[in-house]
Amino acid sequence: MEGRQAVAIRILNAEPIGYSDEARAILRSVGELVEDRVAQEQLAGRVSGFDALIVRLGLRVTRDVIESADRLRAVVTGTTGLDHVDVAACADRRVAVLSLKDETEFLQTVAATAEHTWALLLSLVRRIPWAFDSVRRGGWDRDAFRGRELAGRRLGILGFGRIGARVARYGRAFGMSVGAFDAGSPEVAADVARFTSLDGLLAWSDVLSVHLPLDDTTRGLLGRERLALLPRGALLLNTSRGAVLDEDALVGLLESGHLAGAALDVLCDEQSPARRAASPLMRYVEAHGNLLITPHLGGATSESMRRVEIVMAEKLQRFLTTSHAS
Repeated sequence: MEGRQAVAIRILNAEPIGYSDEARAILRSVGELVEDRVAQEQLAGRVSGFDALIVRLGLRVTRDVIESADRLRAVVTGTTGLDHVDVAACADRRVAVLSLKDETEFLQTVAATAEHTWALLLSLVRRIPWAFDSVRRGGWDRDAFRGRELAGRRLGILGFGRIGARVARYGRAFGMSVGAFDAGSPEVAADVARFTSLDGLLAWSDVLSVHLPLDDTTRGLLGRERLALLPRGALLLNTSRGAVLDEDALVGLLESGHLAGAALDVLCDEQSPARRAASPLMRYVEAHGNLLITPHLGGATSESMRRVEIVMAEKLQRFLTTSHAS
């Protein structure tokens, strides 16, 4: 409106540690960038006065956060999954959610999560963390940490998207037979066996690698009965979202010896320290040597995070300059 002073755009980066300098420069070209490491309990009281909120996976953008904002127009998260953002609350308040969800071409170039999946598998089958810990304490007992080979074993991929397809290629390179099931995308690579049912894939897999989005159809998908379909001595990998599997059921199958081991990069309640500590998996791992847990490191490489932050800064730049002009 003529005669009214324009309100400067303000952006809050609530998880700024290690943030890309190139992305910062893009954001500062749009408006004022405030970088403040905000605790979860402080977030609702901190968003007032900002047009955009940037988070990673350490914070949950809940309904009370959205409803506390007086001028918020966008929540920005460099992730494909959005279970840490109340999307419905954002829609109710007409707050855009900017993510990597539809950045298909860019995501095809990102290898970090697939590489971490394979690092977990190799660490598990060759017992590397436990062997290293023993050596660090003065031990040198190779027989105590005898591993298992991957060549000739069957790798099942649950979810044959960009990450699942890349993990499948790694499996073939290691001499494994590879099969896949994806309810949403029946097409798989020519050198991958396509399963028409999840149960069929589970019963076949010596190693199951899970690459599913979290939604109403996948939450709790791998319960006790389904996990028990895996062959005795099978291994389970999950670098997608913790809530796709039943943690109590997984512990039970590890304790019984039905599953030889598991490696997880995610937990059901990983963002809450109290609930995370109460996870049956966290209790189990304290006393057993067949479970690996990492703190959602899949996409956390310097290269991938820098590129993601630049892409998301450019996406926010386009959104804010377009909406501000209108």
